[in-house]
Amino acid sequence: MTAWQIILLGSIAVLALKAVGWLVPPKTLDHPTVARISDLLTAALLAALICVQTLGAGQSLQVDARLPALAIAAGLYALRVPFIVVVPAAAVAAALIRLFA
Repeated sequence: MTAWQIILLGSIAVLALKAVGWLVPPKTLDHPTVARISDLLTAALLAALICVQTLGAGQSLQVDARLPALAIAAGLYALRVPFIVVVPAAAVAAALIRLFA
């Protein structure tokens, strides 16, 4: 199977999954348990994505300048600094760490 066939198959699967989502009755989504689970699932998936992108290097873990930059971003975010300031601050921190390391 070629890469383009896999991409096409994945695209069709995602489109079908989205179409099935439209068939779920709205009353089901209004249930408090379903709403709570969907909120928590969103946060958990975002946290997992951040961990994979920060520590992942192929099939292994790699600790480099991304980890301290993430810590700086988390600290600034905890201090309620605007997002538009947090991202460049974390990028500058990672760049400086890579420059001096």
